[in-house]
Amino acid sequence: MCSCQQHSTTAPVVTAAPNGALSFRVEDMTCGHCAGTIKQAIEGRIPGTAVTADPAAKLVSVQGSADIAAIRSAITAAGYTPNAKLVG
Repeated sequence: MCSCQQHSTTAPVVTAAPNGALSFRVEDMTCGHCAGTIKQAIEGRIPGTAVTADPAAKLVSVQGSADIAAIRSAITAAGYTPNAKLVG
């Protein structure tokens, strides 16, 4: 987790995006640095994924993998708090 500001401990929510991507709401992603860290962590650990991270919306969308456990693991390894609950 970056030290740009104090991060929230609110649990994020995972939603299925309409375009086939998985979207994770990550409340403790607060800036562009956080977004880049999460993007690099997922794309580096799960080959073939394309990640879009939007810190303003607190959403991370992942295309190219349906492995929720692997995505959560990558986000956790980057220092952020993913949620296991898939909504929608």
